[in-house]
Amino acid sequence: MIPMPRLVTIENLKKTIEHPAQVGYCDSFLCKLRGLMFRKRLSLNEGLLLVEKQNSRLDTSIHMLFVPFDLAVFWINSEMTVVDKVIAKSWRPAYFPKADAKYTLEIHPERFGDYEIGDKVELKNV
Repeated sequence: MIPMPRLVTIENLKKTIEHPAQVGYCDSFLCKLRGLMFRKRLSLNEGLLLVEKQNSRLDTSIHMLFVPFDLAVFWINSEMTVVDKVIAKSWRPAYFPKADAKYTLEIHPERFGDYEIGDKVELKNV
């Protein structure tokens, strides 16, 4: 069984997000492997932050196989700057960021406007 990751919020330093999503900090192989696959739904305040050891386009790519809902996906580099964003459609084979990233934030698609490319962010423990 995969242990539940600790919860963090990602604060946008350019604009206030009234109720930021509480997302799982996912830095283990098993947690990243499972991701959000096989879940029935994702609430507005849930998500995952997939964490890599270094900036990379390949390592932060995602697939949407076995994810039955769309996601707002944001890629954040080690300088804590949003470098790309996309609405990832369910059951699509692959999405790659346009620039190297260390973090991949996967949240509810209605939160797509929470972050813009170029925004600086900060992780906070819940």
